[in-house]
Amino acid sequence: MSTTTTYSVSGMTCGHCTSAVTEELSKLVGVQGVKIDLVAGGTSAVHVTSESALDEDAVRDAVDEAGYELAAS
Repeated sequence: MSTTTTYSVSGMTCGHCTSAVTEELSKLVGVQGVKIDLVAGGTSAVHVTSESALDEDAVRDAVDEAGYELAAS
């Protein structure tokens, strides 16, 4: 059974941004899919489907590696 968690990410402005975040999050063990509702210049909703709950620090690190910031929930 999979779970979908929504994270808020700030700083994304275009398709390249979403690709970078998707690529980094997809590298995390257990991630099955990433869907992003882009809000250019604002806080975008990032929906991550995974086999089980992900460690928030790992998600934060992946988003940081892509060059963006996980916004406070």
